[in-house]
Amino acid sequence: MAERVDKLEQQQTQAQGSVDLVNQINALQAQIQSLQGQNEELKHQLDQLKQQSNDKYVDLDSRIARLEGRSPGAAAAAPAPAPANNQMQDVPLGGTAATAGNAAPPPAPEQNAAPAVAAAPTAQLSNPAVGGGDEKAAYDQAFGALKDGRYAESARQFQAFIGKYPNSDLTPNAYYWLGESYYVTANYPVSLDTFSKLLAQFPNSQKASAALLKVGYCQYELKQWDKAEATLNEVGQKYPGTQEANLAQGRLRALKLERH
Repeated sequence: MAERVDKLEQQQTQAQGSVDLVNQINALQAQIQSLQGQNEELKHQLDQLKQQSNDKYVDLDSRIARLEGRSPGAAAAAPAPAPANNQMQDVPLGGTAATAGNAAPPPAPEQNAAPAVAAAPTAQLSNPAVGGGDEKAAYDQAFGALKDGRYAESARQFQAFIGKYPNSDLTPNAYYWLGESYYVTANYPVSLDTFSKLLAQFPNSQKASAALLKVGYCQYELKQWDKAEATLNEVGQKYPGTQEANLAQGRLRALKLERH
């Protein structure tokens, strides 16, 4: 009888050990599944960051390319001679710059500047004099700070310019580059507000198309998907065949990928 009791106790102990082992295995499987889910989520976030980084690189390369007078994505064959003052020029969007062996036509008025900030100087282009001496000097000082990457200082100077010269021919440009100074520092809400003010106050400005594009860009960065889609579509409808329309289409494609 005693032997039977001992045998039953041993069997019970073994059974309990098996149950504990099964519970441990189940717990480990649950942890593995949780880790796999976290890994998939991190991979998705990484893919999103890669896509955003690529989009920003393409956008920056495109803007710098227009300022340098070359096709986006194409490497310059040879460095172009810099202007005497080594200053980035506020040049027309999609305008033609001088190429090797060819003289550039006179640039359009500076108000047509591209929606970009680039450190590289543009070959054989000049910044046409617009407005009075003090007015133009103040604008050039703010633009120079922007070109040098001193964005906070540039923003203060453009704000001061707008306050002092609200009716200047350069005021739409000042609003635009003020918005750009916020955009390149990822201050998208303030950038959006600035570009929106430009469109509200100067709807017929030569900066209007670029400003509308940047409104869509800001909405995209703020993940305001429906608004961004509507704005970018509006760019294509109002300015078909332009650089802005082409860039809007590219951002719309990125938006569709982002939303999925």
